[in-house]
Amino acid sequence: MPTPLVLVHGNPENAAVWGPLLAELGRVDAVTLSPPGFGVPAPADFAATVDGYRDWLTDRLEQFRTPVDLVGHDWGGLHVAQIAMTRPDLIRSWASDALGVFAPDYVWHERARVWQQEGPGEESVRQIFGGSLQDRLAVVENIGMTGPTAVRVAAGIDDGMGRAVLTLLRSAAQPVMAEAGRGLSAAARRPGLALIALEDVSAASGTVEQHRTAARAAGAEIAELAGVGHWWPVEDPRPAARALTAFWGRLDRA
Repeated sequence: MPTPLVLVHGNPENAAVWGPLLAELGRVDAVTLSPPGFGVPAPADFAATVDGYRDWLTDRLEQFRTPVDLVGHDWGGLHVAQIAMTRPDLIRSWASDALGVFAPDYVWHERARVWQQEGPGEESVRQIFGGSLQDRLAVVENIGMTGPTAVRVAAGIDDGMGRAVLTLLRSAAQPVMAEAGRGLSAAARRPGLALIALEDVSAASGTVEQHRTAARAAGAEIAELAGVGHWWPVEDPRPAARALTAFWGRLDRA
């Protein structure tokens, strides 16, 4: 049997974002995990913080009988890296497209810095995560997602997601992520793959060099995804699918 494949998405997404990649991989057996607040309701007592999501993912992965191949996009990529650093026993391998956030000189992108402010953050969330489906679809298209998957992503955006975003981003204000990045060397206990979208012009998860710096610290292989941006799972999953297939193939042969 193949190693279980588990995927974790980010913000402002739901599990629909993985549809194009899974179709490309031909993995109908994959498990998609939606972080609380992002495609599934967050329990009333859930701590939507950096540590809270790490603990949530740990709990979910402990339910598998064998170590998994773990893949994360956007904030999901940060949750995945934290598992690699703290619970390598739960995974055979890991892949993340967000390692640049752990670089010591990473600065949160402009919108994240707004969310981290009391007042302006709430107003931004009201505008982005509220409104009609057409309003939310316009938001999704504006950040670079189009087509049927974008419609499914937009349908999952709601006030609960907005609240989770505010709590999560405020818990991650620097120097929190830079300090977490000091533990990246622990991730080298399991094979890792850093996915770097070369056309991520906003560098939301870090610059190309910040990705490379963090990947080296984590002992991870690097796969540079040419021609795609931050939302590569929707835009064009083929470069990532090729990189992941090759990565897992090397592990299978080891």
